[in-house]
Amino acid sequence: MNDGVRPPVTNSAASSSGEDSNIVDLVSRLTQQGAHLAREQVNLMQAEVREAALELKAAIAAMAVAAVVGIAGLGVLLMGIAYLVGDAIDNVALGTILVGAATVLIALVLYLSGRKKVGATNLTPDRSMKTIQDTPAVATGDLHHTGAR
Repeated sequence: MNDGVRPPVTNSAASSSGEDSNIVDLVSRLTQQGAHLAREQVNLMQAEVREAALELKAAIAAMAVAAVVGIAGLGVLLMGIAYLVGDAIDNVALGTILVGAATVLIALVLYLSGRKKVGATNLTPDRSMKTIQDTPAVATGDLHHTGAR
């Protein structure tokens, strides 16, 4: 019962060559898809950074406006306190000077405290630099040079 259709010829050399070509095609497609995925990931990160930067810009603007309004409010509050102190001692000018001097003294203490903290701050990224130095040893598997145990 042969209807003129021949069974496929299975030649191991031809099939091996076809499989090699399929593997090469698969590896090529995998490489292209991996590169495409990496590009898309970079694009996504850039978009996220842009969005975060815009949100940060809006937050900083709101904080700046709040600071300006707060400073104006503080000025009015201090003038009110100065008036009350001046009225209590029956000398508005002296009350204003006393409140102004107390405010300047508080500002000086806050400034000196902040300056001390800034002076003590270490801006060198020590941990990141150590990680960068250890990266070649970790990549080669030589953990003795990294300080790891």
